[in-house]
Amino acid sequence: MAELPDVDTLLDTAVRALGGARRDGQHAMAHAVDSAVRDSEHLVVQAGTGTGKSLAYLVPAIRHAMAEDTTVVVSTATIALQRQLIDRDLPRLAAALGPLLGREPTFAILKGRRNYLCRHRLQTAGDSEPDEAELFDPRQLSSLGRQVKRLHEWADDTVTGDRDELVPGVSDLAWRQVSVSANECVGASACAFGQECFAELARADSGGADIVVTNHAMLAIGALQGYQLLPEHRTLVVDEAHELVDRVTSVATGVLGERPVGIAAKRASRLCEAGLTERLSEAGEGLALMFTDADPGRIDHLPDPLATAVAAVRDSAHACLTAVKSTGGGEADPDSATGRKLAVAALEEVHDTAVRVLESFEPALRDRRDVVWLAKGPKQPPSLHVAPLGVGGLLREKLFGDRTAVLTSATLSLGGSFTSLAVQWGLGRETTGQTEDDPTSDGEPRWRALDVGSPFDHARSGILYVAKHLPTPGRDGLDPRYLDEIAGLIEAAGGRTLGLFSSMRAATQATEELRDRLDLPILCQGDDSTGRLVGEFTDDQSACLFGTLSLWQGVDVPGPSLQLVIVDRIPFPRPDDPLASARQRAVGAHGGNGFMAVAATHAALLLAQGTGRLLRSMDDRGVVAVLDPRLATARYGGFLRSSLPPYWATTDPETARAALRRLAASASAEPPAEPVAG
Repeated sequence: MAELPDVDTLLDTAVRALGGARRDGQHAMAHAVDSAVRDSEHLVVQAGTGTGKSLAYLVPAIRHAMAEDTTVVVSTATIALQRQLIDRDLPRLAAALGPLLGREPTFAILKGRRNYLCRHRLQTAGDSEPDEAELFDPRQLSSLGRQVKRLHEWADDTVTGDRDELVPGVSDLAWRQVSVSANECVGASACAFGQECFAELARADSGGADIVVTNHAMLAIGALQGYQLLPEHRTLVVDEAHELVDRVTSVATGVLGERPVGIAAKRASRLCEAGLTERLSEAGEGLALMFTDADPGRIDHLPDPLATAVAAVRDSAHACLTAVKSTGGGEADPDSATGRKLAVAALEEVHDTAVRVLESFEPALRDRRDVVWLAKGPKQPPSLHVAPLGVGGLLREKLFGDRTAVLTSATLSLGGSFTSLAVQWGLGRETTGQTEDDPTSDGEPRWRALDVGSPFDHARSGILYVAKHLPTPGRDGLDPRYLDEIAGLIEAAGGRTLGLFSSMRAATQATEELRDRLDLPILCQGDDSTGRLVGEFTDDQSACLFGTLSLWQGVDVPGPSLQLVIVDRIPFPRPDDPLASARQRAVGAHGGNGFMAVAATHAALLLAQGTGRLLRSMDDRGVVAVLDPRLATARYGGFLRSSLPPYWATTDPETARAALRRLAASASAEPPAEPVAG
């Protein structure tokens, strides 16, 4: 192949074709990615909003894939970014770069098998009632039937079988009737529909692609279960890398309760003697009985009665597994093979989770690697959860050990350092630039860090106002003084407010009380779908939108509809959060500062994400108001503030309100490109 153009030439061509302008940070990032891939060195790169980081990693990734005739995998945390890459960025890039590269680069999207329609499962969906049928009333089951009928009709038209392309969508229960997990699939060679399987076709399409877009959950499933889900690759780009640990932890969390035990027993009942499955069902009921009087929360010492109940589930699931596996496996009938595979998958999940729960308590408290807790609530059936205290070792061994990884996000530097997240990812010491003989430390991969900044002038475009005069937030809802502060800020802004609250309870309280006080539309998360609410908020400059966690990271509203972001309190994890509290304790037990390593890092990441909602385009202006005075007064406040974009800072409420009034007055005209501070 002829020598390909360099990264600068390709990036400049791409930016011109997409109607953009040259950005120094984007070029710096593209060069760093290119060097990292060539030198097989891990790269951690923070690229602030407006940098254009997608192009900055896609261009060198495409060049490398085509030069080396290989595949580069790009992983994202959200469906929105996946769709942006596949539907917008990559098609436009391919068309722009094709003439320079000799051919258009190819790309594909690959998700877990559960995301694709299973033709065989679809055929049998109407033959039996769903596993969870007894949990629903007849009206819900009737709705389920209508949804499954829709899926049959859609199956005749869809080319991909991808759930995300079904609009409007269907419930999770309906989708489970027509899809299978990797554990439940009988395999293409044994399935009557193997040649037209949507999941297999997606994998085949990805096999020869230059760029394959997937998600963090797929990375986790492959790492945890040892499946070769993705095409062979030696370069991995992890976008939205700040989400990686949480997504991998979620996949690595096991759940044990009466519902999964009952489903396993029901599936096995068609394949082994009634006595065995009745014993398993009774074990599930016994486990649920143990939950009745138990308090939710972390379990440090397993009570004997609960241990006995978990052991009964383990043993009865093992007996069913042995019986199911010993009485078949050579069926010529695909329906029988599928039924057996579904039963084995459910039984193995129940058995293995029970084993994991029991074994997690064997080491001394400071040496444990898993944490167990009981979750229960008005809308949540009681269940035991078991999750890893950390996933760094898994990521180091399975993801970063034999490939080059580029990890990027707008928020990776916390407290002025990348180390907090690097430790969670299982990376070793940062490479400082000097030539070193040993590229690893204690088997941990080295990495290089880069912060390319942002094209936004945060200090001229935005104010960080900390309400130092307010009391420390309590646990009994929003203090009346907080509500007064919020009302005054919103009145000064004339609406245009995104309220980010630490709990749904606080968001609802603020919504209800301020709707009575302000003659402005206040939208609240949960009133409608988040997408519709964000659309309504964007279209009405006088509107406010209040909500919790998903709004902290998922809202992109450039322009005058968003000029004020209110944060009610520093978003520390709840003190009773079982996983965060266990991780914090584990760090302390080994000589570290658990609060800073876990709670403060969690808060810094969310604060950086939340306050980053303010400036989304070069012309945006506004105020971030943090009502929690601890950001200004507590010892850890400096760590948190250094994690935020460098806004101009004040603790004077009138300064913030005056800036908002100036912005509101000019919002109907072309906003001046002058500082809001001062």
